[in-house]
Amino acid sequence: MALEIPQIVDLASAFYGSSVLFAALECDLFTAIKEEPTPTIEALVARTQLSPRGLTLLLDAAVAIGLLTKTEGVYGLTPAAALTLVKNAPHDLTRAITYNRDVYQAWGKLTQLVKTGAPVEAPDLHLGDDPERTRRFALSMHARAMAIGQAVVPHLHLPKGAKVLDLAGGPGAYAFLMAKADPMLTCDTYDLPAIATIAKEITAPYADRITCHAGDYHTDTWPEETYDVVTLFGCLHQEAPEMIVDILKRAYAALRPGGLVYVLDMMTGPDHTTPPFSALFAVNMALTTEHGWVFSDAELASWCQAAGFTDFTAAPVPPPMPHMLARAKKA
Repeated sequence: MALEIPQIVDLASAFYGSSVLFAALECDLFTAIKEEPTPTIEALVARTQLSPRGLTLLLDAAVAIGLLTKTEGVYGLTPAAALTLVKNAPHDLTRAITYNRDVYQAWGKLTQLVKTGAPVEAPDLHLGDDPERTRRFALSMHARAMAIGQAVVPHLHLPKGAKVLDLAGGPGAYAFLMAKADPMLTCDTYDLPAIATIAKEITAPYADRITCHAGDYHTDTWPEETYDVVTLFGCLHQEAPEMIVDILKRAYAALRPGGLVYVLDMMTGPDHTTPPFSALFAVNMALTTEHGWVFSDAELASWCQAAGFTDFTAAPVPPPMPHMLARAKKA
């Protein structure tokens, strides 16, 4: 739907709101408001040691955009903020949103991407070169994957006691959730060395059934006809089509006859413009990775077929993110 003039002005100012959210999270204000008996500006200044003027401006802006309430000088959490923006809340998104903050500067260089077609920052910054950035990235992805995975894993039709190959498994959230759901399941999860180290920490409660390997699915091969299931969750949107087919072919070889491959990812419609979040996320990936984009479910179907898979299906998964879950079978 085409934007009207007032909506264009709102769009141009949209970063105001995200900046308020990022600053409030960086100062842990939502947790402070939750824990303070009477969260007036005076009480919050005493608790946080922030500037009275700066804190007042930030809190009032958070009220204006609907993150907080304010009644007779007392600030409060909206229901959504209480659920997602307080540390250890039921649907804690504080770590997940850290990723958005970390790519904020990259979005400011979008014109550079348009002129060059190349990412505006080195992908290795968050994949090992910068240890602090890598850890923040891994923990952000873990928080996001835990939120998505709790909705997705129940929809996986895994055989009881399945042997799973989890490729580009990140910090191990999906391996953790699959092992939790089935006490007989075993999983080999692979990712780059810096990420695999963090995955070992996260999956430690299931260390007897989850093995975290340092590897690279661009070049790795795995034992043939060994696994019941291969999972590729939230990773293929950073790959070129020919690499996706290559990865799928090697995954096919690792599966036993009748085995399944599952792909969970952001996907678009055939024209790559809908849903809007997926189209914007394609830009985000291009800003930070060499081949980043978002593909359509129809494109994925053709790549699975080229790799030898049959019986391809794809369907949306429940919120919070507009992902699709695809499945295909080895004959």
